[in-house]
Formats: sequence, C-alpha cells, structure tokens
Amino acid sequence: MHPRAKIAMIVAGLAATALAVPAAAQDDTEMTEGEQELAEILDGRIAGEPVNCLGSMHRDRVQTIDKTAFVFRDGDTVYVNRPRSARFIDDFDLPVFHQFGADLCRLDQVEMRDRTSGIPGPRVVLEEFVPYRKAQTEG
Repeated sequence: MHPRAKIAMIVAGLAATALAVPAAAQDDTEMTEGEQELAEILDGRIAGEPVNCLGSMHRDRVQTIDKTAFVFRDGDTVYVNRPRSARFIDDFDLPVFHQFGADLCRLDQVEMRDRTSGIPGPRVVLEEFVPYRKAQTEG
C-alpha cells in the first residue's frame, strides 16, 4: 500500500473517531437511574440552605439511591446527601453510619455492607445535607 493511502486511511479513521466523540458525550448528559429516582423524590420541592449536620430527630428514615445519594426524611422535609464517592453507593447494600458524635455530620463515613453476607465494602464520606421542602402553593 502506498504511504499516501495509509495516511488517508489514518485521517479517515481519526475523522470517524472525532465524529463519534460528540455522540458519546451526549449519552453522558442522560440521567442515570439513580438521578431519575432522586428527581422523582424531589419533584415539587425547593432546595434550602445546606446544613453540616442532622440530629437524630431529623432522620426518621434513610433511603439509599444507587450510585447517587442518601435521602433522609423528617416529616415534610427531605435531606439529600451526595457523598464524594457516590459511585460506591449500592442500593442493595446496607449503609452503616460511622459518626463522631450524636449528630450525623459532613465528613462522617458510611460503610456499605453486603446485605446478605455482612461483608464490609467501600466507605463513602458524607458531604453537606441539602434540605428540600414542598413548594408553597398560592391560593
């Protein structure tokens, strides 16, 4: 094969790759299942100012959103915590909270433990808790 033909094939291959990259980037903008589940939970709610800690009375129930966040419910308020390493959150695993005081706070750790075997898995570090409250309707 002539050297110019080889170069033409390489250039054509690079051009095809360059055209494929924007299509792959568009796929990244689609919401993951976890993001979709969280969006459904937060539908009709407005975010408030983030807080560093949640007292025990502010976390009636915790919900694990796969590869996304932990959701804590306190009456009509929902607190969302998106840990730094959310990719390690598995909604099948049991979250074991390791807190350094009475409150659950930013920088506390959550160990993801296999629900069936009890084997410890990865740990994630909590970030700020963002409260979401139902939007007030006028009328």
